[in-house]
Amino acid sequence: MNQSLDLVKARDPQEREFHQAVSEVVESIKPVLDRNPEYRSAAIVERLVEPERVIIFRVPWMDDRGAVHVNRGFRVEMNSAIGPYKGGLRFHPSVNLSILKFLAFEQVFKNALTTLPMGGGKGGSDFDPKGKSDNEVMRFCQSFMSELFRYIGPDTDVPAGDIGVGAREIGFLFGQYKKLRNEFTGVLTGKSLNWGGSLIRPQATGYGSVYFAAEMAAANDTTLENKICLVSGSGNVAQYTVEKLLDLGAKPVTLSDSSGYIYDEKGIDRKKLDYVMMLKNVRRGRIKEYAEKYPEAVYTPLEADAEFNPLWNHKADCAFPSATQNEIDAVDAQNLVNNGVNLVSEGANMPTVPEGVEIFLEHKVLYGPGKAANAGGVSVSGLEMTQNSMRLQWTREEVDNRLKMIMNSIHKACMDASAEYGQAGNYVVGANIAGFVKVVDAMLDQGLV
Repeated sequence: MNQSLDLVKARDPQEREFHQAVSEVVESIKPVLDRNPEYRSAAIVERLVEPERVIIFRVPWMDDRGAVHVNRGFRVEMNSAIGPYKGGLRFHPSVNLSILKFLAFEQVFKNALTTLPMGGGKGGSDFDPKGKSDNEVMRFCQSFMSELFRYIGPDTDVPAGDIGVGAREIGFLFGQYKKLRNEFTGVLTGKSLNWGGSLIRPQATGYGSVYFAAEMAAANDTTLENKICLVSGSGNVAQYTVEKLLDLGAKPVTLSDSSGYIYDEKGIDRKKLDYVMMLKNVRRGRIKEYAEKYPEAVYTPLEADAEFNPLWNHKADCAFPSATQNEIDAVDAQNLVNNGVNLVSEGANMPTVPEGVEIFLEHKVLYGPGKAANAGGVSVSGLEMTQNSMRLQWTREEVDNRLKMIMNSIHKACMDASAEYGQAGNYVVGANIAGFVKVVDAMLDQGLV
């Protein structure tokens, strides 16, 4: 197994996030390879870690003052063994090939766990939509899609939104695709309801993370009711994580953005959540304004060189990291344990560093890794694809019920796989093995391609 990881590091030595994602998986699947030698002889891991296709392109666009800018666009089509490539587009200055390869690699297993026929991919650009006008974002999206349209389609690759890509961006991207292809198809998910979108899609990742947490709790004879919950982020995932926590009787007390975080000991209730949604989704303001609106809350600005994130250093029962990758380091993980947190459900992708994961597992924290816990978003994206193919729209209740069923089945798959390989209750091992087996068996069925 070390040979596979060594090969990845030697081939792309600068891609640290990708190395981290591969390392976590290859460590988990060793007992599967020992039990199934045909996987090794078919070099299945070496094939799995190499993307089927990587597309990199320039994206020239003009701002409102007439100045020309050039960004870089990407699409990593990682694996299509069980269905069309599926995964979001991220517009953020931090985007690079390493981050997108890690996200695409994670997406392969996450999509396999959903029970839906979707392969894995990811894409985006180092473009930053913050501070840009709607017209500037539109011009960028049109330029981006003018290249990407060649490589995607409803039966080939179906992108969705991610950080920096919401309903506005999806609309502009879809409009340009439709113009270039002269066809109206379900090529993107996260669309508006009146032209092919699905109910519950904006809520799905946050809802799913809480549903998965509720399943972990139930398997250990408890519930989320009255539990104090730390939530990071204040975007789509965090907002709907808070909403579903409130539905289940929990008490969320934190939210954050790139400038800092707020701690509201009284709890973020529905009225306060409505304010956050208006602040972030309409005004596109900063989370510090929450503390100005509700003086009982404490705002703490981000310190870039701090040894730990104080958001994770409050007394609580549960944690829902819902911002970005590697936001919980080893010190943060230990602080969470020390403060009584015994359940962590990841709404973001790979938000905990490997040393932090080890601390959670060592202290028997119920730990739902992102590829399982945050699969709700892509699950409803898959349901949106189904509705598009059938030319109909399901009710909110039907989509929500299907989402619950999928998250329950993911939880069961993780539990069953971890038990089968002698690590009962280890959701990391369970998620990696369950997703891995489904994908590689499909790869073997389809031959050496």
